[in-house]
Amino acid sequence: MRVVKEAEERRNEILDAADELFGQKGFDGTSTNDILVKVGIARGTLYHHFKSKEDIMDALIERYSINLLGAAQEVALDKSVPVIERILRVVMALNISSENGSGSGKEIMEHIHRPQNALMHQKIQKVIISGVPPILTPIIREGIEQGKFNTPYPYECMEMVIVYANAIFDDDRVDLTNEERTSRMLSFIFNVERLLGAESGSLMNVMQILGKGRDGNE
Repeated sequence: MRVVKEAEERRNEILDAADELFGQKGFDGTSTNDILVKVGIARGTLYHHFKSKEDIMDALIERYSINLLGAAQEVALDKSVPVIERILRVVMALNISSENGSGSGKEIMEHIHRPQNALMHQKIQKVIISGVPPILTPIIREGIEQGKFNTPYPYECMEMVIVYANAIFDDDRVDLTNEERTSRMLSFIFNVERLLGAESGSLMNVMQILGKGRDGNE
């Protein structure tokens, strides 16, 4: 057990070092030698745990994913929060829009949004697009049971929402002025209400309440 624990600790040391270096120099700008020097290990030790630098990146992406999706799942399971508010809180936990996030989600997104981490960015986006709709779909089904939503395609609706949000509200893909971003957000909420068969203005009202709450805490 001691050997296993030491191996796991060493693996995490390598990941922590790589995470810091990728943040400073980018994935492309970081060499395996940089990681070796930072951790203070031999090349053979590194390759015992990871086959390549990209293997290290994949392990980091998995760790990011656990943090991001775990935070979203925790919010999604809190049935004391009303359905519509819970949906918006899940999205904010993921920080899909760079203006709406906090904690580990925000730090992760800021990290991968750096131009030198484009490949990491691409991989984490894939995780979000495949991992978030299954988290949101049960909330939509709750809303259908409560008469708040009316759609025969809860999963597909959430998939469309996540894909659009990632494409349009991602600063790396689309350059928007503040005015354009506001317009896209209003249009986005307007159309999500119709996708879900929700009452007009229901998502907007909750979003404004949450926005005021964030402003008051800053």
